[in-house]
Amino acid sequence: MLPQLIVSGLAAGALYGLLALGFVMIYKTSDVLSFAQGEIAMVNTFVAFTLIERYHVPFWPAFGLTLVFAWCLGVALDLVFLRPARNPTLLGLIIITLGFDLILYGLAGWIWGYDTTSFPSPFSDFKAYSLGGVVVSEVNLWIFVVSLGLMLLLFAFFRFTRIGVAMRAVAQNRLASRLMGIRIKRINAVTWGIGSVLGAVAGMLIAPITFVDINMGLNPALKAFTAAVLGGMTSMPGAVIGGLLLGVIENLVGAYVSPELKVSVAFFVIIAVLCVRPAGLFGRHYRRRV
Repeated sequence: MLPQLIVSGLAAGALYGLLALGFVMIYKTSDVLSFAQGEIAMVNTFVAFTLIERYHVPFWPAFGLTLVFAWCLGVALDLVFLRPARNPTLLGLIIITLGFDLILYGLAGWIWGYDTTSFPSPFSDFKAYSLGGVVVSEVNLWIFVVSLGLMLLLFAFFRFTRIGVAMRAVAQNRLASRLMGIRIKRINAVTWGIGSVLGAVAGMLIAPITFVDINMGLNPALKAFTAAVLGGMTSMPGAVIGGLLLGVIENLVGAYVSPELKVSVAFFVIIAVLCVRPAGLFGRHYRRRV
């Protein structure tokens, strides 16, 4: 039973890590904790659902069109809400993202309603494969493969492309990056666009194993934020490892302790990490000297 729990936990943890990458990337580049990630994922999933069900677009073309919409949504958040703010405080930036979160929630309820429905997916939750004696459903296998592949692609983007290197430079030192000619505002827009795309992919992978409704983004966003805190808000590899660890931990707690504690284990992890290691497992704690 233990290997089975670990494998299914890794599949869920890959989704948490994918969303946590968005949290960490946005925080490192623009110093903003984006609490709108859950609703961004939800709205993008509803867009894919509308394309498939109402306009009869095949899944993969609808998937690609949704990613384009997700990019535009993330960039619009930066251009319309964050960029006009003049010298905002950290609390002010958080309030802006919370306000955008509530706007998306209200618009989704107005456009798509509050009913729960299933998400059409080419992956089956009933078909399964046996890998070394461990049974893995087709949807969980594809969740892990797609999430891992996208993570590797993102790391390659940061390592080998000019924009990726510029984003890393901005994350390390915004003032020095500006002096070197890097356009900070453009990098911020790109960061929010990528963060929204990660949320869209995570939402479309989560929807086949849950349901599509306007509350679907709340729990994954909370778990992703926990994964980011666990791994370290300044470490992208830490966000991925934190997501995988959280997925396994909550599965083990649900199986061996109590299913009721599976939801609340994320809060316990946040409290424990902040008490023992505030910077996270792989994060760095910077001290400013005056």
